[in-house]
Amino acid sequence: MHTDTTSILLAHQGGWDEILIVGAPMVLFASLLLVARRRARTRNTATVTVNDD
Repeated sequence: MHTDTTSILLAHQGGWDEILIVGAPMVLFASLLLVARRRARTRNTATVTVNDD
């Protein structure tokens, strides 16, 4: 009986691939949220300084 080690290794990666599946969207969402907050804060500051004049 022949066992293909490549298929066995690809069948179970030790958990790191599941971490990537969950972690990658979380990192992407967090980075988009940070960019949106910075843009909103910058836009809000610019609006306040224009209205104060």
